[in-house]
Amino acid sequence: MAGTLSWSFPDVENPIRKRLLDPALTVEGLLDIYKEYIEAVKADDYSLFKRDNAYCMSKCLLIAHTCILGRQIADSPKKVLINCCCPGWVDTDMTSHKGPLTIDEGAVTPLMVCTLPSGAGSGIFYREEKIFDWENDKYLS
Repeated sequence: MAGTLSWSFPDVENPIRKRLLDPALTVEGLLDIYKEYIEAVKADDYSLFKRDNAYCMSKCLLIAHTCILGRQIADSPKKVLINCCCPGWVDTDMTSHKGPLTIDEGAVTPLMVCTLPSGAGSGIFYREEKIFDWENDKYLS
């Protein structure tokens, strides 16, 4: 699935994967990874990144950014949630109409994430209406 580390970084020892999972990762550090990816693609150097993986890499960066922002607002007195989700493989032009989900079915998880109660937590990735562990490629709830 796009955005899971097991897809984009199957080697658990990959230093980029480790940096993405580092709880001390900052937005600046994430931007450094993004820049490294761009330079690797330009140089045709796929020693740390997967070839032809731009979409999945963008999802990994999005999920990592969500985790960072979630940590940043964890102690905020404001009732704001920052989470992200995967709508699933939806039957659209983007999937060449190969996705099994209808557009309405694909809207379920994003709508759920938008209507979570204020105590639901932040920095969480949802898939199929459940919390999804992007590091270990499994559902947590």
